[in-house]
Amino acid sequence: MIPVMEFRQFSEMQPAFRVLKPWWDVFTEYLSVIMLMIGVFGCTLQVMQDKIICLPHRISSGSENICEVNRSFLLQLQSNSSDVLREMRGVKTDLDLQQYSFINQMCYEKALHWYAKYFPYLVLMHTLVFMVCSNFWFKFPGSSSKIEHFISMLGKCFDSPWTTRALSEVSGENPEEKDQKKSGTSRSTTPLSPEESSLEKTQSLRSIPEKIVVDKPSASVLDKKEGEQAKALFEKVKKFRLHVEEGDILYLMYVRQTVFKVLKFLVIIAYNSFLVNKVHNKVCCEVKEIQDVTGYTVFECNHTMAHLFSKLSYCYLFLVAVYGLTSLYTSYWLFYRSLKEYSFEYVRHETGISDIPDVKNDFAFMLHMIDQYDPLYSKRFAVFLSEVSENKLKQLNLNHEWTPDKLRQRLQTNQNNRLELQLFMLPGLPDTVFELTELQSLKLEIINNVTIPASVSQLEDLQELSLYQCSLKLHTSATSFLKENLKVLRVKFDDNRELPNWMYVLRNLEELYLSGSLSPDASKNIVLESLRELKCLKTLYLKSNLTKIPQSIVDVSSHLQRLYLHNDGTKLVMLNNLKKMTSLIELELVRCDLERIPHAIFSLTNLQELDLKENNLRSIEEIVSFQHLRKLICLKLWHNGIMYIPEHIKKLSSLERLYFSHNKIEILPSHLFLCNKLRYLDLSNNDIRFIPPEIGVLQSLQYFSVTCNKIENLPDELFFCKKLKTLKLAKNSLSILSPKISYLTLLTHLELKGNHFEFLPQELGCCCALKRSGLIVEETLFETLPSDVRDQMKAE
Repeated sequence: MIPVMEFRQFSEMQPAFRVLKPWWDVFTEYLSVIMLMIGVFGCTLQVMQDKIICLPHRISSGSENICEVNRSFLLQLQSNSSDVLREMRGVKTDLDLQQYSFINQMCYEKALHWYAKYFPYLVLMHTLVFMVCSNFWFKFPGSSSKIEHFISMLGKCFDSPWTTRALSEVSGENPEEKDQKKSGTSRSTTPLSPEESSLEKTQSLRSIPEKIVVDKPSASVLDKKEGEQAKALFEKVKKFRLHVEEGDILYLMYVRQTVFKVLKFLVIIAYNSFLVNKVHNKVCCEVKEIQDVTGYTVFECNHTMAHLFSKLSYCYLFLVAVYGLTSLYTSYWLFYRSLKEYSFEYVRHETGISDIPDVKNDFAFMLHMIDQYDPLYSKRFAVFLSEVSENKLKQLNLNHEWTPDKLRQRLQTNQNNRLELQLFMLPGLPDTVFELTELQSLKLEIINNVTIPASVSQLEDLQELSLYQCSLKLHTSATSFLKENLKVLRVKFDDNRELPNWMYVLRNLEELYLSGSLSPDASKNIVLESLRELKCLKTLYLKSNLTKIPQSIVDVSSHLQRLYLHNDGTKLVMLNNLKKMTSLIELELVRCDLERIPHAIFSLTNLQELDLKENNLRSIEEIVSFQHLRKLICLKLWHNGIMYIPEHIKKLSSLERLYFSHNKIEILPSHLFLCNKLRYLDLSNNDIRFIPPEIGVLQSLQYFSVTCNKIENLPDELFFCKKLKTLKLAKNSLSILSPKISYLTLLTHLELKGNHFEFLPQELGCCCALKRSGLIVEETLFETLPSDVRDQMKAE
């Protein structure tokens, strides 16, 4: 007897795969086992028992139907035996045992119908094909690998503590309970039971809400290790989804094996229904070829297992019919429903996690199969498809990693003398930040999906916020808090998601710094919307690629005092809107590709500082119009291509600081030194060879730089500028430093490096404020000073 377990290998699969076997697959599997038992039982009988037993039949003359005569003769004997009891004697045939065996074998081969002979083998073969077909998609390399990964992740997601925590946060309290709280009814700590839930259940997912006790904090607390495991699961699910949604091999294989089973069912039913009547007990056998061996040609045979095979065949047909109808139902399910799309609509409705995405192709098909096993698997698995859930997990891990004490260690004082916390390239913003009540400035760099919660209101001293390439969202309460408290906002952005819409309502904002691609055209890049609500805005910094002054800047012209435009080399063409900004006291137009000084600037009568750095200025004849700007005290025309300074410069009598560095100036006009209020004059990095003696007129001069020029001599009048504190003469062609340097008693910084000096005058010792750290000179040249002077300078 062959044990049925020997055939287990044809349908054996991993136990975990059972979650992908719907009820019809389980049912047909049991039917296959029963059919397999029928086949094995029939084959065993074929092997272990005689298949057929035959007796020779004497042929009487004139007899045309030997078998019929034989049957009538036997019936007559039976009727007579009831009347007369007498001893019966068999007909002697003179055949031995081997001849009988030979006859049985020949008649089995020649006379017995093939269906009666091979029925059990057919049953066994068809059943094995059914079993292999049902489990083929679990074995095929292209599909089994996807199934194994999916089942592995499904189990981990189902058992993950994060799943329980995430669902408890959204299922612990439903809207009805919230309404009861609002109406003053008693507060319940137990969530509604599934029977009390009023949510409608769709056919896509008949899940049962999990009963989660929310008043046990120990159940919802994750340690660091569990948080890291859940984080890894999110990444695996995300990558697996991208991979599996690309194809539909699992769906196609399941459809094909189902269609194959239906076709096979039809074939089996067709030929078995026709041949099942071919199984008879008595068989008439006529074999003329063995007459010389046995002396007979006609035999009367009995098929010993015919009756049993007949019953088994009808039973087998019934099982196949049930199997086929089940396969037809499976086909209907496959083709009637859209199995290549899966919607989590019910899960979103039930759990409140609204961002769970719908899936497609093989991913959707596997989830439909899972639902047939237990819909709870899909519900718990959906948690790991939600970005909201993933962000909550990241937030939890962040809070574990960044404790308040660790954050306090990173606090520093910034250039605005505010206590600042800088966070760089984190997966999110730790909630522990809002426990630092002493925080005044928060700087976030390259942090995505940042959400400022209502707890930001705890930071009562927060006045400055910097967002560098961060996409940030605000809670409603947080927006109200920042609207009242935020004074300085810095934003560096690459796309419109990083340019916050809430910045337009910060009514108490005083300084706004924006760095990114802006355009006045709504069809291009990012548009700066109206700043009309920023009633207190005084400083606006824009580093962008504008072609004209945006209208949104004009909206704050009445109170805007400082405007900084850094245009990254893009030509700023239309500047007419500048005329409306009469309150400006500082204006920077840096890298705007200006070839002339814009005339619109001459209307800014309150302007005190003007910076035209890194433009394309060659001539500045328009400088004469600056005489109308009575309050102008600082003019920066550095990093241009200016070749000369016009004599009209003398009309800018109010100037106190003048920057002409990094140009191509060769001659300094004496009219320049008629601006007798100059305190700061930078002429470095030009081609100047001579300094006019009129420089002595600048009695208020405190800073003078001619570094990187071609000056060979210094006029003695330079040392009459007795208020000089900084004198930069490095990288010129000077060979002698006048002893009159001693007149500069307030000098604290002197650069002489890169000249042709052979020694330094000992009169440097009279510059009492000059120390060694402020004297920039070669060490060998410093050694030429008397030792007492050197000691004096080295003394702090």
